[in-house]
Amino acid sequence: MSGCVFCSIIAGDTPAFVVARDEHAMAFLDVRPVFKGHVLVVPLDHVVTLGDLPAELLAPYFAAVQRISVALPAALGAQGTWVAENNVVSQSVPHLHTHVVPRTKGDGLRGFFWPRTKYAEGEAQEYADRIRAALT
Repeated sequence: MSGCVFCSIIAGDTPAFVVARDEHAMAFLDVRPVFKGHVLVVPLDHVVTLGDLPAELLAPYFAAVQRISVALPAALGAQGTWVAENNVVSQSVPHLHTHVVPRTKGDGLRGFFWPRTKYAEGEAQEYADRIRAALT
């Protein structure tokens, strides 16, 4: 897609520190890492959100994400990884990408501080019904 920096990286027109590539996905270092070794995994085909990814590409795409999430601790001495993805909101590049960030206990990443709320009586069932209806 013209103007997409990730498509430009995939095409080889924009340099990147590529760590893996197969017939469905590419993984490269994030230029603004949360921690050193922070990798972005992107599908080779231009899709904007996870919902746009064709169903037949889900397994190969997430297999690539899984391989990176296993490799980072081994490669970097991390204790684990944080795997995250934004869809539209907070998605800085409009091309599906999954962040795989090396994590170590005490690394200073505090995670998300989400406000918590409570459902009113009967409201939880209403929300569950609405979500279930959207899935059909």
